[in-house]
Order: sequence, then structure tokens, then C-alpha cells
Amino acid sequence: MRRWHLETHRTDRVGWLRAAVLGANDGIISIAGLLVGVAATGASTATVLGSGVAGIVAGAMSMAAGEYVSVQSQADTERADIAKETRELAEEPEHELQELTHIYIKRGLMPELALQVAIQLTAHDALGAHKRDELGITDTLSARPLQAALASAAAFTAGALLPIVAVLLAPAGRIEAVTFAVTLAALLGSGVLAAWAGGAPKLRGALRVGFWGAMAMGAAALIGRLFDVQV
Repeated sequence: MRRWHLETHRTDRVGWLRAAVLGANDGIISIAGLLVGVAATGASTATVLGSGVAGIVAGAMSMAAGEYVSVQSQADTERADIAKETRELAEEPEHELQELTHIYIKRGLMPELALQVAIQLTAHDALGAHKRDELGITDTLSARPLQAALASAAAFTAGALLPIVAVLLAPAGRIEAVTFAVTLAALLGSGVLAAWAGGAPKLRGALRVGFWGAMAMGAAALIGRLFDVQV
């Protein structure tokens, strides 16, 4: 007899992982790009740090607000669909049973078995069956606006602090180079961590994030040098 074993999956992380990865990478790249760009103009360390802190506050608030509004829109749509399904189950139970049966037939069950499954699931939890199999809404993947907003803002702030620390530790005249190097290393680490959490290839994740981060900082440095204004 085979021993019972516990299976672990990563889909339960989707809600907060997407927001956290987006927030962290955005925090690292946007603030590092800002710092590198300002430093490239020849600005003082205090000016570079002031720009970075202002960018963190604005960026974290923007990420939280944008994520909340976006995910809340998804949650509103889900609630509207669930309300509609609840009403249809009360008014047209036979039609809803047929609808559920056809869903299982399309998934490969024989008509007789599909009907039996639909009847049993309807008797057990009709709304739950329609939420899952007709609407595609599950507890794991359902929209959680507040969770997404907090994860995004916290991750943005944590990621943005890395280039700030790099500026604080960088010797005079080397802010641009040190920030670039530290940020690139942080992005590679972030890519590896995100890939590990999501079960994806680590090298690919690191290179993907590192490439776009380097491009962003390079573009910011170029703009800063074009202006070349002492602040």
C-alpha cells in the first residue's frame, strides 16, 4: 500500500507573488534609474538622495493605488458574475444543471457520467461548482485587492532601498558606477528569487530581469549626461 503524501503547488502564491515581483523589480529599476540619471548630471550626493527618497514615496503610493484599483476591478467583475449565477440558479435550476453537464461533456466525460457528476456537485454546492467550472473563479486565484496593494507597495519600497544604500556607501564621484553595479546584482538576485518561488528556470529569470534593468539604467544615464547640469 502506497504511503499518503502531501503535494505542494505554487499556484496559491500567484496573487501576492505577481504583485511582489512587479513591485520589487519596479522599485529597484525605477529608483536606480532615477538615481543614476540624476547622478549623471553632476548633482551632489544630497540631491541624488533627496530625489531617490521622493521617488520611493511617490512610487510606493502609485504602485499600491494602481494595484488596488486594478485588482478591485477584477474583484467587482467576479462579484457581479457570482451574483448573476446565484440568481440564475434560483430562477432556472434545470437550465443551470444542463449547462454544468455540457461543461463536463466538453472536458471528456460521457454524457451519462457528466450528468451524474453535475447532479452530485449541484446537490453538494451548486454555486461553488458553477464558480469553479463555469466562471473559472477559485479561492486560490480570486482577486484580493488589499493583499495585492500591500504586497506591491512593500516590495517596491524594499527593492528601492537597495540603490539608496548603494548611494550612501558609494565614494564621492562614483555614485553612478556603484549604483549601477549594486542594482544589477540586486536585479539578478531578484530574478533568481522570483523564478524559484514560481518554479521557473532561475538563470532565465535572472537574465531577463537583469537585461531590462541594465537597459533602463543605461537610458537614464544617457539622458542625465545629455543635460549635464550641475545641481
